[in-house]
Amino acid sequence: MVQDVGLDKLIKDHPFFEGMDDEAMELIAGCAANERFDAGQYVFREGQPADKFYMVRHGAVALEVRAPGRDSIVLQSCDDGDVMGWSWIVPPFRWKWDARATRLSRLVSFDAICLRGKLDADPALGYAVYKRFVRVIAERLSHARLQMLDLYGIGKE
Repeated sequence: MVQDVGLDKLIKDHPFFEGMDDEAMELIAGCAANERFDAGQYVFREGQPADKFYMVRHGAVALEVRAPGRDSIVLQSCDDGDVMGWSWIVPPFRWKWDARATRLSRLVSFDAICLRGKLDADPALGYAVYKRFVRVIAERLSHARLQMLDLYGIGKE
């Protein structure tokens, strides 16, 4: 028999939130919800309001950029346990690329308006969350750089 794990516990046990106290986790979990996306369904599209960030519970989501006259270019695939979506913390709060489920995916979404309000009200919590997102942003930048090098064949003989 499979036991259903509560959303609060799932979030608290995730490595992204490691080291955060119970009170902080309760505030963050209050902004969370479960979502489901079928293969091929977009989680978000470039240019749309970035009103959430996501934690992949199960599945795979491709982060893609659109290129005129070409198919979309996959920057990175986010799999079980990955956190995606940092545009919610950077004005003007618009997605910088597309995110598309490549198979059935179950995600935990975190409402940006709810969370930004809590982070503004509690600077220590804000710092703790922003510090974690710096790692996410750096990882995306690294993947984008590697994809660009591969796309243009730089370094190939």
